[in-house]
Amino acid sequence: QVQLVESGGALVQPGGSLRLSCAVSGLTTAGFSLDDYAIGWFRQTPGLERGGLLSITNRDGSAYYADSVKGRFTISRDNAKNTVYLHMASLKPEDTDVYFCAADHYENVLFAGEVTEDYRGQGTQVTVSS
Repeated sequence: QVQLVESGGALVQPGGSLRLSCAVSGLTTAGFSLDDYAIGWFRQTPGLERGGLLSITNRDGSAYYADSVKGRFTISRDNAKNTVYLHMASLKPEDTDVYFCAADHYENVLFAGEVTEDYRGQGTQVTVSS
């Protein structure tokens, strides 16, 4: 069974930075590797555009960013470590939320904000406050 576990959330002051990690396990058992999946980072607050989608790292290494984080957040992946990162800079109080990662074989599924419950993590809390 594929599992995704987020870490790195914290309390940070406005203008600060954080790096979130999404560790993916169970891929080999499922017969896949991380480069068989697109991985997306989402915010958990209900009602957001595209289900809270912030960024996607696609299977071909390209990336998508929502307008709200473009220029501030950077997504990266280390396929050898089965880990995807979200580097967050210039954080604002409105970035406060639970952040989670999700996986799918198809980028367009994540782009539509569709997340399969068995292929998402529980989330990590990011709080931006002075």
